[in-house]
Amino acid sequence: MEELVIRDAEVVDGSGADSYRADVVVDGGRIVGIVKEAAAAGCQRPKARRELDAEGLVLAPGFVDMHAHSDLALLRDPDHSAKAAQGVTLEVIGQDGLSYAPVDDRTLGEVRRAIAGWNGPGDDIDFDWRSVGEYLDRLDRGIAVNAAYLIPQGTVRALAVGWEDREATPDELDRMRRLVAEGMEQGAVGMSSGLTYTPGMYARDAELTELCRVVASYGGYYCPHHRSYGAGALQAYEEMVALTREAGCSLHLAHATMNFGVNKGRAPELLALLDEALAAGSDISLDTYPYTPGCTTLAAVLPSWASEGGPEETLRRLADPGTAERVRHHLEVTGSDGCHGVPVEWDTIEISGVGDPALADFVGRTVQESADRRGEVPWETARGLLLADRLAPTILQHVGHEENVREIMRHRVHTGGSDGILQGAKPHPRAYGTFPHYLGHYVRELGVLSLEECVAHLTSRPAARLRLPDRGLVREGYKADLVLFDPATVAAGSTFAQPRTLPTGIPHVLVDGRFVIEDGRRTDVLAGRAVRRTPPA
Repeated sequence: MEELVIRDAEVVDGSGADSYRADVVVDGGRIVGIVKEAAAAGCQRPKARRELDAEGLVLAPGFVDMHAHSDLALLRDPDHSAKAAQGVTLEVIGQDGLSYAPVDDRTLGEVRRAIAGWNGPGDDIDFDWRSVGEYLDRLDRGIAVNAAYLIPQGTVRALAVGWEDREATPDELDRMRRLVAEGMEQGAVGMSSGLTYTPGMYARDAELTELCRVVASYGGYYCPHHRSYGAGALQAYEEMVALTREAGCSLHLAHATMNFGVNKGRAPELLALLDEALAAGSDISLDTYPYTPGCTTLAAVLPSWASEGGPEETLRRLADPGTAERVRHHLEVTGSDGCHGVPVEWDTIEISGVGDPALADFVGRTVQESADRRGEVPWETARGLLLADRLAPTILQHVGHEENVREIMRHRVHTGGSDGILQGAKPHPRAYGTFPHYLGHYVRELGVLSLEECVAHLTSRPAARLRLPDRGLVREGYKADLVLFDPATVAAGSTFAQPRTLPTGIPHVLVDGRFVIEDGRRTDVLAGRAVRRTPPA
């Protein structure tokens, strides 16, 4: 007898087609039977060792978070309710060009310092891996939800070239090609870049094109955080489209927003650019989070020259008064490339987390507010905080536009990604609320998307981008990564005031046919594993 039958569910199967009522049978981690309208037809109903009454609930494929920063959280926090409680059953990590494999002892320490604001310093983690394959093996020991990995181009460049702003030598480029090929062979699904973060931002287009050729040869995709989301946003999108067309590589645009005042109302221009490229044969997708503010580290807004050489060199420059004044001028007058070419507005930058608990008074206030309280100019407050906390502070950047958010999420190649940073006392609520916020606010309350359309954006579309043949749909033979939610009550509990509040209306989540959320509570099940891309024959 099969393990589980989910009775009388309203199945939204992920394809975008109309929902239907059915009994769904699960066994051995897969969907083994779907009996439509079983009760109404009066037919023999399937039986199993366990029956779950799903009356009033929608059954959908588990949600895929296409842009996650859970690289260490998956190892540190077996509970991981931040994602499991949202119905997320697969996260894509290794984002924005910086993560923890492939590394050697030198670069591991450098990367840990550089992205402590994203993932914490990692003092509680046993870094017993160096290669991509070894990291994926570590995930295979058991995690809350599944995870796929992107090779981080900035980490690869740090390993082969260092943190200097210069072109790679032919030998260094060959080594980067080999590192990317090895990562793909070991199961990565593609490559990411952070082209406003050091050292990835120092790569010229020709270098990126060569690495994308390697990714394409393994059937992977390129996921860039491109060179500007502000003053040069459209040109940066065009650059990525042209680069991947030249390389013959699929393109997935990370957190594809149009932020800052210069881009208010300009989402249609971005979508027209993508439509033209799609019509010409490019393979393009994108992800967004359903909120207007962004989230990153405070150090990320610095000009690239100030970060050359790595974190210790950045701190040295900030400590020097003359160099710090040059940094201020770039930030406040000319527009730092780290701040997307737009002069910084300190009243839009809210400190969301610090590494040193003694600095907690800055959290929840903008840099401008803290400067006013201290009787300082904002740059001195920001500089002092960066030095005192050794580049660890994270920020919310209140620079988005609601009309752009809605326009982009309607596009046919859109997928959902939280870009959720789980560190800090006051993280962005998207880390805990992205997927129920789509379903509750943008589907039920605003009607921006129908329920069937929205579920397709969050399930089958990302599964197709990841080229996973047995995920993303409610189909016989598919993996039983499933979520049951109440369409009348599903909502994000997280807010900017209370960002770690869990969602409502999602009583059950299954990974590999096992309940990780049951009756609204996290179980002790660790059914998640690394999801590896199988190279094409």
